[in-house]
Parts: sequence; structure tokens; C-alpha cells
Amino acid sequence: MNNSSLNKADLVEVLHRRHPELTKRDLQSVVDDLIDVVVERVAEGGEIRLSGFGKFQAVTRAPRQGRNPRTGRPVAIPETTVPQFKPGKLFRAQVEES
Repeated sequence: MNNSSLNKADLVEVLHRRHPELTKRDLQSVVDDLIDVVVERVAEGGEIRLSGFGKFQAVTRAPRQGRNPRTGRPVAIPETTVPQFKPGKLFRAQVEES
């Protein structure tokens, strides 16, 4: 496999090659629904654990001091919540092998 990126349409195409008995429309729907569920759950403060793949969760970053790059003056950066993905052991191991 090459190192090029894969967009959602490409992912649906790969899944269709692996499962030609399923329509591209059905696969597109499944991919869209999976993304929706992950986003909704993480936005609600929950997490999604996929054994061997990884964990999607929301994490809170503490407030901190930053600097305005133009002026160099200190700027207060407020607390914020951001999505995070932590790869699982199997995923990490496979990436390290390649």
C-alpha cells in the first residue's frame, strides 16, 4: 500500500472492494453513521473504545499563558475541551512495524 492519504470516498471504495456484496450507498451510510456516533458521543463528554484500534474521547486543556506572535505580549488562553484519539496497542504495533 502506498503512503497517500485516503478521503471518505476512497474509504468507501476500499470497503466496497472488500465487500462487493454491499452497495457503495450502504457503505457510505455506514461510514457516515460511524463518524456521527463518534462525534456525538465525544461531544457529550463520553468516549468510544474500539478494542485493538483505539479510544476517542474529549479532554480538557487547562488554562495557560501564551504569547501574541506579533507583539510578544502575554495572552491568557482559557480552558478548552478538545477531541483526542489514543491508538490501541495493536494499531500502534502495526504502524511501528511498517
